[in-house]
Amino acid sequence: MNSMSTPASLYDEAVKIYEGGNIEQAVEKLNEVLAMDESYTLAHSAIAVYYQKLGKFDDAIAHATKVTELEPDDHFSYLQLSVICQRCGRIHEAEDALAKAHSMGQGK
Repeated sequence: MNSMSTPASLYDEAVKIYEGGNIEQAVEKLNEVLAMDESYTLAHSAIAVYYQKLGKFDDAIAHATKVTELEPDDHFSYLQLSVICQRCGRIHEAEDALAKAHSMGQGK
């Protein structure tokens, strides 16, 4: 068992830190994950939520959008983007993302 951190182990640490109430530190940990693996979808998803809670709306939306680019066929990624946009007060973007999610959900 080597002691090197993996994106998955860092992600788990970040979630624990977040649950402990330290959002800023959780964001730092997730940024370490993304430095190792830019396409780690779970980290983008989580950091979008954390940034939104910190009031960093542009960052939140950027990461939620990245998830839709990494998972273009997953309608859940658009649902999350819609929720993040809504919470950030970007109602038009939220409606667009929701419409996209619904149109994809129909095809399943």
